[in-house]
Amino acid sequence: MGEPGAWGEVTAGLMVSRPVLVGRLLELEAAGALTTAHVRAGAQVGGVNVRTVWRWLELSEQAWEVLAQAGGNVSVLHRHLKDAGGEVPSLASLYRVVRRDLEAGRVLPDRAVVRREREEQRTRQALADLALAGPREGGAAKTVARRLPRPVRAVSAVLPSGEGGAVAGVVLPAGAQLVGTSSVRVVAEAVGQAMAAEGAVCVFGDPGRGKTVAVRMALHEVPPGWKVTWVPVPVRPSVAGMRRAVFDALGLPGRFPHPPALADAAVAGALGEARVLVVDEAQRLPVPCLEYLQSLWDHSGTRITLVLCGSGSERALARLPQLASRVGAWQEVRRLAAAEVAAVVTGFHPLWRTVPASDLAWIDRSCAHGVFRVWAALTAHLQNALLTTADASVDRALVRRLFQRVAPPL
Repeated sequence: MGEPGAWGEVTAGLMVSRPVLVGRLLELEAAGALTTAHVRAGAQVGGVNVRTVWRWLELSEQAWEVLAQAGGNVSVLHRHLKDAGGEVPSLASLYRVVRRDLEAGRVLPDRAVVRREREEQRTRQALADLALAGPREGGAAKTVARRLPRPVRAVSAVLPSGEGGAVAGVVLPAGAQLVGTSSVRVVAEAVGQAMAAEGAVCVFGDPGRGKTVAVRMALHEVPPGWKVTWVPVPVRPSVAGMRRAVFDALGLPGRFPHPPALADAAVAGALGEARVLVVDEAQRLPVPCLEYLQSLWDHSGTRITLVLCGSGSERALARLPQLASRVGAWQEVRRLAAAEVAAVVTGFHPLWRTVPASDLAWIDRSCAHGVFRVWAALTAHLQNALLTTADASVDRALVRRLFQRVAPPL
């Protein structure tokens, strides 16, 4: 509540109602003049703590749902809040709150989608009340209803093999070729099934296991009518930054429209055709950015298969249960099994074909530990050593020296 000292003396005898206080604070925010000092003073005259004042300046998720059902009509939301009882800020103040959040990147859900979700939730609850079916998670039934309106056929990914099977975005050491490991095959299966259902898939695993390469191989050749778009995650991503990243990744014509509504309309139009939207390094996305991606996937006019890839992406999705519940497949990319190391690395580069299987197993136990990125780095260093050192041969002494180049000192 109140603070002693100077604050108490300055605000002594003052008391302002919540609507008046919120309205004045929003006016200051709209003018770009709001500071923490204003909020602290507001907490004093309002007889509450600072955290409560900050909450007053935000709209609840329920209020946003009401606003979406009203098609963005703030007057309807204002009447709803008044009917619910309690103190309500003025209509002008409410307009400022909504405009502020929309300009900050908040996406207002499509009214038809919100209405359909509410109707489906009521139907599920009614079935549960009648003991005809158990209630399901919020997004699951919607996914089935919207994403599977027609018979679907599993999409099989074509995995490239040999040097002729180059994949865009994958850089290999000279003479190396892509190898269809067990992880690549399961990722291709998960992505293919997600494409068949126009669903979502999360590809996760520790760094260096080949998640991105596996996804690129899975999407190297897609069925006719499909397109693949890779969306880079900006540094310190925001909703505005993600909106721009998606716009640029789609290669849309013209300049990026800064009004969010225009940018969203352009992006939604481009996503009306069958497309795989791949977001690599998804673990860096905060909740608002994940909500933006969910809004694209949920949009009634889009046909997206959403692939979220990255080390820790499964933990990032856990912060937004609404999107996590829509993920149809959680595919972990594991380390290379000891039994497949020899076949994989000898298929990856001919240099390893001269190395005995026992030495390959020793290298994996001592240094690589089933991480394919380490094997790729060792390959590059080994090539360089053989080219620059006279009479060099591939033996344990040479490889042991190369270990220090692919791992930091402990």
